[in-house]
Amino acid sequence: MLILLMVEDMLEELGCTSVLAAATNETALALLAEQTFDAVMLDMNLDGTSSHPVAQALAASGIPFVYATGSSVAEIEDGFRDRPLLRKPFAYEHLARTLGGLIHH
Repeated sequence: MLILLMVEDMLEELGCTSVLAAATNETALALLAEQTFDAVMLDMNLDGTSSHPVAQALAASGIPFVYATGSSVAEIEDGFRDRPLLRKPFAYEHLARTLGGLIHH
């Protein structure tokens, strides 16, 4: 939870006006159905479960996303290995550069 709060602070410092968090695939998918997103930072593991269903929904919706993980890159599902990757722990500058690249494409 502390890491999430730190990331939210970083995103606010970068000028993000709306930051939402989801701890489970179900919550993330519900948010995607209800909200509009410019970009998403997706942890590869949500509450002990692969976030692949969320990645599929993001791709189907055309929403750009970056994976955030402390796990092996090899764990990224086929078809999503070309997505940007933030390796945990990541620095503020890396977050800014990666998200900036997603939004300005």
